[in-house]
Amino acid sequence: MRRFAASKIAPDFHRWEDAGIVERSLWMPAARPACFAAGSRRIGGAGGDFRHNAIVIEELSYSGFAGPATDFSVHNDVCCGYLLSYGSPEQKKTWLPRMVSGETVCAIAMTEPGTGSDLQGIRTRAVREGDDYVISGQKTFISNGQMCDLVIVVVRTAPEGGTRGMSLVLVETDRPGFRRGKNLEKLGHLSSDTSELFFNEVRVPVSNLLGAEGGAMGGLMSELPQERLTIALHSIAAAQKAFDLTKDYVRQRNALDRRLVVFKIHGQTGRSEVRSRGRLGLRRSCLHEHINHELTTYSASTAKLWITEMHGRVVDECLQFFGGYGFMREYEICRLYADARVLRIYGGLRRSCVS
Repeated sequence: MRRFAASKIAPDFHRWEDAGIVERSLWMPAARPACFAAGSRRIGGAGGDFRHNAIVIEELSYSGFAGPATDFSVHNDVCCGYLLSYGSPEQKKTWLPRMVSGETVCAIAMTEPGTGSDLQGIRTRAVREGDDYVISGQKTFISNGQMCDLVIVVVRTAPEGGTRGMSLVLVETDRPGFRRGKNLEKLGHLSSDTSELFFNEVRVPVSNLLGAEGGAMGGLMSELPQERLTIALHSIAAAQKAFDLTKDYVRQRNALDRRLVVFKIHGQTGRSEVRSRGRLGLRRSCLHEHINHELTTYSASTAKLWITEMHGRVVDECLQFFGGYGFMREYEICRLYADARVLRIYGGLRRSCVS
């Protein structure tokens, strides 16, 4: 993964950041080091378990490539999980090998304008007409929105039914009525394309239903622990990167004075948080529980909440040691600072949820 990041991402990364999107040409080469669905040999993956996914997440995040790390993780750690858990045999046969090879890029569309993380308020509808669903509505903040070939869409299949009226439907992006909005401008993760998606009476066969009709909320809740664990893994590696980068910067300066003493006091605290409480605690508890199918929503949420907040504290403290240079985007610490903020937003978690 480190060789892949250095040879295939690093040479073009800044150009992708400026363009606001990772080039499609990266996706199929990414399949060769088994970035996608590594744990499923039956669909062309490399075998192993979620620890393989964790390595992919951490190495890309530690390399400082938050955009590609986000794009790959949504595709691999979120979307593949839904298809593996709820896909019909035909859906798995059709889509998973293409996703593993990087031929098909997948996105998941939950959030809508005005609803935020309140999925019960979604208004995108899928109306049954014979053997088809006709989908109308709008989604926003969709990672891989510009790039995707397939979207897992949360829709309302029953007008009155609360969460039991919500379903997951696969939508191919070449269907009439599907439209992408502009690539949204963001604070960080600049090379991760993020879009609004529009569905204007998009007609898909009923066989595109993912799981049971009305079963969306159950599916979303069952997949949420892995998603939040993924965010925590991303965050802990990026925090370590910020600390190591700052440590090297201070050592390179002629800092045999109070600056270095202060950095040792505060930096040691950050390193202790990242390495002992964060990395070891996460690997020994949440990863172990997840591999053994024992990870609860509470445990994953607690890990995600604590680690992303720790990440924010560490990178903020690290940037301070760069002074005015830390505010300049040509310095990597500036990008790491901007990229860190959204990880506390991803996954739809507030402190009150686990307090």
